[in-house]
Amino acid sequence: MTTDTSEKGLETLIMRDMTGIDGLLPPKADRVAEAPPQYGGAGKGGGNGWLAGWAGDFDRTHALDLWQLFAFLRATQTETLAKLGVKNWLDTGDVARRNFLVRLSAEVGKRGVIDVLRKGIEHGPLHFDLCYGTPSPGNQKATALHAQNRFSVTRQVRYSNDERQRALDLCLFVNAETRQAVEHPEDVQRAVRHALLRRGPGGATHPRRHRPPGGCGSRLPERQEEHARRCAHRARQGAGQGDADAAQGRH
Repeated sequence: MTTDTSEKGLETLIMRDMTGIDGLLPPKADRVAEAPPQYGGAGKGGGNGWLAGWAGDFDRTHALDLWQLFAFLRATQTETLAKLGVKNWLDTGDVARRNFLVRLSAEVGKRGVIDVLRKGIEHGPLHFDLCYGTPSPGNQKATALHAQNRFSVTRQVRYSNDERQRALDLCLFVNAETRQAVEHPEDVQRAVRHALLRRGPGGATHPRRHRPPGGCGSRLPERQEEHARRCAHRARQGAGQGDADAAQGRH
């Protein structure tokens, strides 16, 4: 079996490891919010507790995944969300929706993502939690809320309103908030091509002194899947459970 060593192939390997799917097919028109799998455990289609996002759900103006945001709020703060008065969260002309997103975006810009996840936001008389921290043992309510945190990863996120074709390779979200953007470094792609060129007759490689700077030259094509899985593992560590733990501490 030939390993796809292209940038698209690396994205696909990471997506499949994290979510169980490649994240390329658009969602169905009648889709319903998928319950988040247990973090670190396999979902229905495999993966490691991450949901696959869709680039079309990303709001460039406010830098939010709107589908994940409102799915999280409906699952955790139904009554408060009803008081917000948003009739249709898909309607860009909905005044209540627009005011809420402007407020949330402004708070992120002023306080930063981590503080907003930790403390939530005030919007008029309403308070919205944006993440639930690790619960104390035996606290069933906190455990149930913590289980509703939505860790998602989306590929090819077009983020600019001005240069509309510019896109991030992968973007990690915690309950719709952008937590980390991932761009595949060009030296990895160069290293793959270099490794291919170094292969001599019978698959033998030339001496290690020819490896390019940066330490990437030892990644031969047959090891790309292993490398992609390590990338996915680091992504889970960097933007997963740690964010939930930091959000509110232990309940």
